[in-house]
Amino acid sequence: MTTDFEAIERDLTIALGRRLETRRRTNRRIRTALLTVAVAGAFSTAAIASGIAGDLQLDPTKWSILGGGDVDGGSGAYVHAQNREDGSNATFMVEHDAALAPYQAFVLHEKTLAAAQASSPVPVRVEPGELCSAAAVTRAEQVALATLGATFAPGTSADASKQAIDDATQAAFTSSPCRGLEYAGEQARLVYAGAQPRTKLMPGAR
Repeated sequence: MTTDFEAIERDLTIALGRRLETRRRTNRRIRTALLTVAVAGAFSTAAIASGIAGDLQLDPTKWSILGGGDVDGGSGAYVHAQNREDGSNATFMVEHDAALAPYQAFVLHEKTLAAAQASSPVPVRVEPGELCSAAAVTRAEQVALATLGATFAPGTSADASKQAIDDATQAAFTSSPCRGLEYAGEQARLVYAGAQPRTKLMPGAR
Protein backbone atom coordinates (compact mmCIF):
# COMPACT_ATOMS: atom_id res chain seq x y z
CA MET A 1 0.00 0.00 0.00
CA THR A 2 1.33 3.44 -0.94
CA THR A 3 1.24 6.18 1.65
CA ASP A 4 0.95 9.82 0.54
CA PHE A 5 3.43 11.37 2.98
CA GLU A 6 3.17 14.81 1.36
CA ALA A 7 -0.57 14.81 2.02
CA ILE A 8 -0.01 13.72 5.62
CA GLU A 9 2.53 16.49 6.22
CA ARG A 10 0.25 19.03 4.53
CA ASP A 11 -2.65 18.03 6.78
CA LEU A 12 -0.46 18.33 9.86
CA THR A 13 0.79 21.74 8.79
CA ILE A 14 -2.72 23.04 8.09
CA ALA A 15 -3.98 21.79 11.46
CA LEU A 16 -1.01 23.40 13.17
CA GLY A 17 -1.65 26.68 11.38
CA ARG A 18 -5.29 26.72 12.45
CA ARG A 19 -4.34 26.19 16.08
CA LEU A 20 -1.79 28.98 15.86
CA GLU A 21 -4.34 31.39 14.44
CA THR A 22 -6.67 30.79 17.40
CA ARG A 23 -3.91 31.74 19.86
CA ARG A 24 -2.34 34.68 18.05
CA ARG A 25 -3.69 37.29 20.48
CA THR A 26 -1.91 35.90 23.53
CA ASN A 27 0.84 38.12 24.94
CA ARG A 28 3.29 35.24 25.10
CA ARG A 29 4.78 34.35 21.76
CA ILE A 30 4.26 30.74 20.76
CA ARG A 31 6.91 28.91 18.82
CA THR A 32 6.24 25.97 16.60
CA ALA A 33 8.42 23.85 14.44
CA LEU A 34 8.10 20.80 12.27
CA LEU A 35 10.58 17.97 12.74
CA THR A 36 10.37 15.79 9.64
CA VAL A 37 11.19 12.20 10.46
CA ALA A 38 13.79 10.60 8.24
CA VAL A 39 12.21 7.15 8.25
CA ALA A 40 9.18 6.18 6.16
CA GLY A 41 5.81 5.97 7.78
CA ALA A 42 6.16 8.40 10.68
CA PHE A 43 6.32 12.08 11.42
CA SER A 44 7.41 14.04 14.47
CA THR A 45 5.58 17.33 14.61
CA ALA A 46 6.12 20.16 17.05
CA ALA A 47 2.76 21.09 18.50
CA ILE A 48 1.67 24.30 20.15
CA ALA A 49 1.86 25.02 23.83
CA SER A 50 1.03 28.36 25.42
CA GLY A 51 3.70 28.66 28.06
CA ILE A 52 6.48 26.90 29.90
CA ALA A 53 6.54 23.63 31.87
CA GLY A 54 2.91 23.36 33.00
CA ASP A 55 1.63 23.93 29.50
CA LEU A 56 3.69 21.00 28.29
CA GLN A 57 1.74 18.60 30.50
CA LEU A 58 -0.11 16.37 28.07
CA ASP A 59 -3.31 14.39 28.54
CA PRO A 60 -2.04 10.97 29.73
CA THR A 61 -5.06 9.28 28.19
CA LYS A 62 -3.96 10.49 24.75
CA TRP A 63 -0.17 10.72 25.02
CA SER A 64 2.58 8.52 26.39
CA ILE A 65 5.54 10.67 27.48
CA LEU A 66 8.87 9.47 26.09
CA GLY A 67 11.11 12.19 27.51
CA GLY A 68 11.83 15.89 27.40
CA GLY A 69 13.99 18.69 28.70
CA ASP A 70 14.63 22.42 28.73
CA VAL A 71 17.28 24.99 27.83
CA ASP A 72 18.40 28.30 29.33
CA GLY A 73 16.86 27.62 32.70
CA GLY A 74 13.46 26.74 31.31
CA SER A 75 13.17 29.56 28.78
CA GLY A 76 12.73 26.85 26.19
CA ALA A 77 11.20 23.44 26.85
CA TYR A 78 10.17 20.34 24.93
CA VAL A 79 8.44 17.02 25.49
CA HIS A 80 8.62 13.91 23.29
CA ALA A 81 5.42 11.89 23.28
CA GLN A 82 3.67 9.08 21.47
CA ASN A 83 0.04 9.13 20.48
CA ARG A 84 -1.68 6.24 22.24
CA GLU A 85 -4.27 5.91 19.50
CA ASP A 86 -2.14 5.63 16.37
CA GLY A 87 1.42 5.26 17.71
CA SER A 88 2.70 8.40 15.99
CA ASN A 89 5.51 10.38 17.62
CA ALA A 90 5.33 14.09 18.42
CA THR A 91 7.59 16.69 19.98
CA PHE A 92 5.89 19.56 21.80
CA MET A 93 8.00 22.72 22.09
CA VAL A 94 7.56 26.10 23.71
CA GLU A 95 9.79 29.16 24.11
CA HIS A 96 9.29 32.06 26.47
CA ASP A 97 10.71 34.76 24.24
CA ALA A 98 8.28 37.68 24.48
CA ALA A 99 10.88 39.95 26.13
CA LEU A 100 13.72 38.99 23.79
CA ALA A 101 15.06 40.91 20.80
CA PRO A 102 14.32 39.16 17.48
CA TYR A 103 17.74 37.59 17.03
CA GLN A 104 17.89 36.42 20.64
CA ALA A 105 14.44 34.85 20.20
CA PHE A 106 15.83 33.09 17.13
CA VAL A 107 18.82 31.78 19.09
CA LEU A 108 16.54 30.48 21.86
CA HIS A 109 14.36 28.72 19.30
CA GLU A 110 17.31 27.05 17.64
CA LYS A 111 18.73 25.94 21.01
CA THR A 112 15.40 24.41 21.97
CA LEU A 113 15.00 22.79 18.57
CA ALA A 114 18.55 21.39 18.61
CA ALA A 115 18.04 19.91 22.08
CA ALA A 116 14.74 18.36 21.00
CA GLN A 117 16.27 16.95 17.81
CA ALA A 118 19.27 15.50 19.68
CA SER A 119 17.04 13.59 22.08
CA SER A 120 14.28 12.65 19.66
CA PRO A 121 13.25 8.99 19.94
CA VAL A 122 12.94 8.84 16.14
CA PRO A 123 15.30 10.16 13.42
CA VAL A 124 14.51 13.72 12.32
CA ARG A 125 15.65 15.99 9.53
CA VAL A 126 18.06 18.73 10.60
CA GLU A 127 18.74 21.88 8.59
CA PRO A 128 22.27 21.94 7.14
CA GLY A 129 24.98 24.44 8.00
CA GLU A 130 26.03 26.47 11.01
CA LEU A 131 23.62 28.68 12.95
CA CYS A 132 22.50 31.62 10.79
CA SER A 133 24.04 34.96 11.69
CA ALA A 134 21.87 37.99 12.36
CA ALA A 135 22.66 39.23 8.85
CA ALA A 136 21.61 35.89 7.35
CA VAL A 137 18.31 35.81 9.28
CA THR A 138 17.63 39.37 8.11
CA ARG A 139 18.34 38.48 4.48
CA ALA A 140 16.19 35.35 4.67
CA GLU A 141 13.26 37.35 6.07
CA GLN A 142 13.72 39.93 3.31
CA VAL A 143 13.65 37.20 0.64
CA ALA A 144 10.58 35.65 2.24
CA LEU A 145 8.70 38.95 2.42
CA ALA A 146 9.56 39.81 -1.17
CA THR A 147 8.31 36.40 -2.31
CA LEU A 148 5.13 36.76 -0.28
CA GLY A 149 4.43 40.21 -1.73
CA ALA A 150 4.98 38.98 -5.28
CA THR A 151 3.00 35.76 -4.95
CA PHE A 152 0.37 35.97 -2.23
CA ALA A 153 -2.32 38.42 -1.18
CA PRO A 154 -1.80 40.17 2.17
CA GLY A 155 -3.34 38.14 4.97
CA THR A 156 -2.75 34.78 3.31
CA SER A 157 -2.54 32.15 6.04
CA ALA A 158 0.95 31.11 7.06
CA ASP A 159 0.40 27.45 6.19
CA ALA A 160 -0.72 28.25 2.64
CA SER A 161 2.57 29.96 1.78
CA LYS A 162 4.96 27.62 3.63
CA GLN A 163 6.30 25.57 0.73
CA ALA A 164 6.83 28.56 -1.56
CA ILE A 165 8.69 30.49 1.13
CA ASP A 166 10.83 27.52 2.16
CA ASP A 167 11.78 27.04 -1.49
CA ALA A 168 12.63 30.73 -1.93
CA THR A 169 14.79 31.05 1.17
CA GLN A 170 16.65 27.81 0.46
CA ALA A 171 17.30 28.91 -3.13
CA ALA A 172 18.70 32.23 -1.91
CA PHE A 173 21.20 30.41 0.31
CA THR A 174 22.18 27.56 -2.02
CA SER A 175 25.87 28.41 -1.80
CA SER A 176 25.84 29.23 1.92
CA PRO A 177 23.13 27.26 3.76
CA CYS A 178 22.71 27.95 7.45
CA ARG A 179 20.52 26.60 10.23
CA GLY A 180 17.48 28.78 10.81
CA LEU A 181 16.20 29.58 7.32
CA GLU A 182 12.93 27.81 8.08
CA TYR A 183 12.51 29.94 11.20
CA ALA A 184 13.12 33.13 9.21
CA GLY A 185 10.60 32.10 6.59
CA GLU A 186 8.05 31.27 9.25
CA GLN A 187 8.48 34.66 10.90
CA ALA A 188 7.82 36.40 7.60
CA ARG A 189 4.79 34.20 6.89
CA LEU A 190 3.25 34.89 10.30
CA VAL A 191 3.74 38.63 9.94
CA TYR A 192 2.33 38.65 6.39
CA ALA A 193 -0.66 36.64 7.61
CA GLY A 194 -1.28 39.18 10.38
CA ALA A 195 -0.69 36.54 13.07
CA GLN A 196 2.08 38.50 14.77
CA PRO A 197 3.41 42.08 14.69
CA ARG A 198 6.14 43.27 12.33
CA THR A 199 8.35 43.99 15.34
CA LYS A 200 8.99 40.25 15.59
CA LEU A 201 11.07 40.52 12.41
CA MET A 202 14.74 41.47 12.36
CA PRO A 203 15.09 45.31 12.26
CA GLY A 204 16.51 45.22 8.73
CA ALA A 205 13.54 43.26 7.40
CA ARG A 206 10.73 45.42 8.76
